[in-house]
Amino acid sequence: MEVAPNSNPPVCRILDYGKFKYEQAKKEREAHKHQKQSQVRDVRFKAKIGQHDLDLKIRTAAKLLKAGDKVKVSVLFRGREITHPEIGRDLLQRFAAAITEQAAGTVEKPIAMEGRFMTMILAPAPQKAAPKPRAPREATDHQAPAAEPQAETAMAAAMRSAGVGSEQPQGA
Repeated sequence: MEVAPNSNPPVCRILDYGKFKYEQAKKEREAHKHQKQSQVRDVRFKAKIGQHDLDLKIRTAAKLLKAGDKVKVSVLFRGREITHPEIGRDLLQRFAAAITEQAAGTVEKPIAMEGRFMTMILAPAPQKAAPKPRAPREATDHQAPAAEPQAETAMAAAMRSAGVGSEQPQGA
């Protein structure tokens, strides 16, 4: 097997190809274990929904979004309700506002009418990475002057060892 084809001369290695393919497949399976598949979950309600029931649906959707799934929110229109799509649009806008207020998700696909359903799709809010722990500072501003005389003595010692330092004052 060719390891480094661009080098001069090219580098090759003799190996058991079956074992190589097996180890590659094993690494690939191991990488897939740690990936989470995002699903599209569905939350449905009718146009005539009570405020408490709507709050319950909002909490359910927020829980699903925090779990990492996308949520498809649908309002079902029955009979003559379909002649008043503004009711469904208002419900979905209130739903989206409540979800973004909780910082659980954002609107991925805006409100659209699909047959008897008015739908929108919410995606989970991007996760913020945990802040890296900071290393403690060595010296603070009020300790800085104390560090400078040590630097001068180290400089003087280095000059003395090199034989550059003179014992006589400069003015003499």
